[in-house]
Amino acid sequence: MNEWKEYKLGELIDVKHGFAFKGTYITDVGNKNILVTPGNFHIGGGFKDTKFKYYNSNDFSDEYILNEGDIVVTMTDLSKDSDTLGYSAKIPKLDGIQFLHNQRVGLVQFKSEIADKDFLYWLMRTRDYQSYIVGSASGTSIMHTSPSRIKEYEFFLPPLSEQKSIAAVLSSLDDKIDLLHRHNATLEKMAETLFRQWFVEEAEEDWKVGKVNDLVELLSGFAFKSSSFVESGKYRLITIKGVQDGYLELNNADRIEVLPNKMPDYCKLDVGDILLSLTGNVGRCCLVDTSDLLLNQRVAKLHPINERDRAFTYFLFRQPQFKQTLEDMGKGTAQSNLSPIETANMELLIPDEGKLIEFSTTATPFLNKLLFNKKSIQTLSNLRDTLLPKLMSGEVRVAE
Repeated sequence: MNEWKEYKLGELIDVKHGFAFKGTYITDVGNKNILVTPGNFHIGGGFKDTKFKYYNSNDFSDEYILNEGDIVVTMTDLSKDSDTLGYSAKIPKLDGIQFLHNQRVGLVQFKSEIADKDFLYWLMRTRDYQSYIVGSASGTSIMHTSPSRIKEYEFFLPPLSEQKSIAAVLSSLDDKIDLLHRHNATLEKMAETLFRQWFVEEAEEDWKVGKVNDLVELLSGFAFKSSSFVESGKYRLITIKGVQDGYLELNNADRIEVLPNKMPDYCKLDVGDILLSLTGNVGRCCLVDTSDLLLNQRVAKLHPINERDRAFTYFLFRQPQFKQTLEDMGKGTAQSNLSPIETANMELLIPDEGKLIEFSTTATPFLNKLLFNKKSIQTLSNLRDTLLPKLMSGEVRVAE
């Protein structure tokens, strides 16, 4: 590693502030202008293409239009844990869409040819880099960093050819993960369309009106004591923060080593279990795609009374209209709360037995493929995240 030389990021890059777009034009209604905000960053870095904010005006300069492949970093994190502060993401390509460089997000501008752009992108996705950013951040409930702080980060830079090789290994894994995500998005869309066609548009007049709990049991999570949390325990706890729309977020999950005596058996989750968020962003639904996970309070497990109806249960709760109904039911002032009892008692048009059997035969392969892809994503993500610090430190070397 004698050829690796120490630099500060500021010797290789500048970081440009975004524009303060007017709040009166910011909307959840889709159009061609998407604002890139700290909410578009995954924990650990990378671009999250859900819950976009749109800008319903053209009162901005072209210099704040981001290009495909631009590297951006978070300058502010609204969560108390600073889960995404400082991490980098790449602007994707979406047909007919332009991404706008919003405030609280920095655009990385490269000023040296001795550094590979993709290598620095991955450098700014390491825990060592993010720990430095969080450690030097200002603020209490809302944490901030600045271009000057980012540019002070020190690291060892390998020769350009090795930088490119390191970046190629990591980017190859990320490309495979992205392909699987896109495949799953297609599967979810197909299943959503099928469900809506069969059970909404073509609903039969003789189907009976029942309740959700005629088909699904809602099982509430366990109140784990924070005193039992350990840094590297076997089991990870699934809280409301972990249940996202269609996927689990496991980064920074609390851990325990020993199962509590009074914990119900169903709180030890199995691959394929279906989860529902009950607090905050209520109504989010996802599948369990890995082992050694435990169900924490304010998250419910959706247990189909007949195992045959697992696909029906998942795609029912993933329907946008059904989720909107759950959000409308949420109660509370500071944050929404969804009652498991009220959810279980929601009225539901229940198809006849033959239709449920037919849907199970058609939709279960969709669900199985989703799970297979999710487990593959977990495997590839774990490999990428294991390799990342080792490659960046020179502990693992790659051929040019």
